[in-house]
Amino acid sequence: MDTAPAPAPRRPPLRAWLQPVVIALIVAAAFITSYVGLQRDPQPHRVPIAVSGPGLPDRVGRALGDSVEVHPAADAAAARHAVEHGDVVAALSADGPGRLALQTAGAAGASTTTAVTRLVEAYAHGAGDRVGTVDVVPLAHFDARGVAGFYMAFGVTLAGFVLGSNALGLAGQLRLRHRYWLLLGTSAAIGTVGAVIAGPVLGAVPAPVLPLVFTLSLLAAAAAFTTKLLGTYLGPVGLPVATLVLLTVGNATSGATIGADLLPAAARAVSALLPPGAAVRAISDLSYFGGAHLAGPVVTLALWAAVAALLVGLRPRLTRRRTAAAA
Repeated sequence: MDTAPAPAPRRPPLRAWLQPVVIALIVAAAFITSYVGLQRDPQPHRVPIAVSGPGLPDRVGRALGDSVEVHPAADAAAARHAVEHGDVVAALSADGPGRLALQTAGAAGASTTTAVTRLVEAYAHGAGDRVGTVDVVPLAHFDARGVAGFYMAFGVTLAGFVLGSNALGLAGQLRLRHRYWLLLGTSAAIGTVGAVIAGPVLGAVPAPVLPLVFTLSLLAAAAAFTTKLLGTYLGPVGLPVATLVLLTVGNATSGATIGADLLPAAARAVSALLPPGAAVRAISDLSYFGGAHLAGPVVTLALWAAVAALLVGLRPRLTRRRTAAAA
């Protein structure tokens, strides 16, 4: 009895081969470009410094050009006050004939304060003056390199991304409102764990615990809901896009490893608008500047979480309308 020949195996579509390869290459290229490229040649751009003294603000502004943004101050005390409240990263004042006093905020980041110190020293050298430098807002003892805020923001963003990724697979098991409660409750837990470990336990982030918990919870929620949003609307491509936006570009341009005032123009433009950059600013402000500029970063994080949650909630309604229109 003859048997029918076995059907030839179907060749997998070309897209099945190309999509993972292209996505992997894009993520690798973007990660390396963001982290290595941005640190290759950082240049100061309008770094804010307060300057006091007869004629000194004008002379410094003309000499240093667009590298700094001079904020004239009434006197040395007013200039120092601006540093201590995070309005500027350094204060320069006359300290007698042929002498200048530079007061920096180490909490503004080593890259930024180093750049400002070099610029002022170059100006003083050209003017024949001597400079004495004092760090009036130093970093915490257990964060000597000033990277605790970066790692905290990176870790919380990563946790939110993982949370959102897992929530995508629960669409058939949990109702939408239950998934919302899952994302919100776990985001609050992530924020609490991160704040307690970095703050009271390790002593690396000297921010008040409750405001820090709130900020990190917002960051986790923004990352989780954004990841779920992109996965819901874009399908399998959504997670790589979330990786690029949140974990790669967001963290690389946050201003924690390279000061935001030293980033290229495109990176500066998005730095404070992405969740990691907003969180890094909030953490620094809470830790060293009394929360004087906290409102902007918190509103940014809340908007990311709220808008993403709203769009995720609209998806079932949009799907039903399309189905009805097709029918």
